Amino acid sequence: MKITDKKYPPGDFAIWIIIYIELITFGALFLGFAYSRRQEIDIFNNSQLLLEQNFGFINTILLISSSFFIVKATNIIKQDEKSNTFFIASNWILAAIGFGTFFLVLKIIEFTHKYQEGINLSTNTFFMFYFLLTIFHFLHVLLGVIILFNLYQKTKVGTYTQNNHIGLETGASYWHMVDLLWIILFPLIYIMR
Repeated sequence: MKITDKKYPPGDFAIWIIIYIELITFGALFLGFAYSRRQEIDIFNNSQLLLEQNFGFINTILLISSSFFIVKATNIIKQDEKSNTFFIASNWILAAIGFGTFFLVLKIIEFTHKYQEGINLSTNTFFMFYFLLTIFHFLHVLLGVIILFNLYQKTKVGTYTQNNHIGLETGASYWHMVDLLWIILFPLIYIMR
């Protein structure tokens, strides 16, 4: 593929099937959350006050920043073939991995706090959805970090080039989906009243 050729959507077609399936699945869960919230608005509002909004906000910043780092890495590979390109791009990916890992650590701390407070899936409908949605998303972030680590290793050794970067775009597309889902989850669960 020439540099002037634009391929949309970026990455492999198969990842877009996975992304659409994931978005439909999360969309159904979001609708279930909205319907249940309407039925039990007081329980949802009161339970929401027990969440750590600061953790949710920090996690939002972490994932948005991490997506920015992946964009930087991808653009460096797509636009430049200098000798240090792979080193610079791999460092951006490493930063994305670090921020994604920090997201996971904060979620584990948050889950632990809720568990220690005696809050779990069976506490009420709000917390059932809270744990279902956030643990499901947590697993997607975990898989995303593994994918990013694979991209990091391949980028570091120069696997991706200006003319061959579909694998990098495929992994980046998945990571952006994970970020998008959190951008919807954060206000839905932590803020909206």
